[in-house]
Amino acid sequence: MNRTRKSTDLAPEGAWFKSSHSSGAEGNCVEAADLEPEVGVRDSKDKAGPALVFPKSSWTAFVTGVRTGEFDTRA
Repeated sequence: MNRTRKSTDLAPEGAWFKSSHSSGAEGNCVEAADLEPEVGVRDSKDKAGPALVFPKSSWTAFVTGVRTGEFDTRA
């Protein structure tokens, strides 16, 4: 289950990070923060805006799926 909360209420600015694979050139980035035992995810363009909060196990499963190509729709 995910919940939406204001990102600035969840973690200080220094806790949010982008993937090392993100160039940020197009401005379409998300940032994550370790909120043990959860993970917060927010739009990097809206740092004071809402963030989604996921159980760490769900976030780990999602990242694993991305890395293994589970969501790759290119044929």
